[in-house]
Amino acid sequence: MSEHKHTDDCGCGHDHNHEYDYITLSLDDDTELDCIVLSIFTVNDKDYIALQPIEGQDEDDNVFLYRYIDHEDGDPELLNIEDDDEFEAVGDAFDEMLDELEFDDMFDDEFDDIDDIDYTDDDDDE
Repeated sequence: MSEHKHTDDCGCGHDHNHEYDYITLSLDDDTELDCIVLSIFTVNDKDYIALQPIEGQDEDDNVFLYRYIDHEDGDPELLNIEDDDEFEAVGDAFDEMLDELEFDDMFDDEFDDIDDIDYTDDDDDE
């Protein structure tokens, strides 16, 4: 696995108008896959990372989940989650996070609509 920190002058040719961190995965067949870091989160005192391939490289909306270890030298390490129960717990935690984000966005949208309501009294019958 290699990590590429995108900056305005990195010369990689990518559009840098984004809010996401990116990471490049080196796959078993030696191909590289650029992914968006969706989240780093903790389950049962262990850190995990959720990655999604950048649009155009993978037609599916796949999310890859890995065990995440941030070493003192600054190099992260991603490990496959081999245990089925651990993978299920991590997947459930990620799904819960997505559900909460959706709920929060929906809730925020409702408050945005409330802000647009005109509460002035237009009743001129007096």
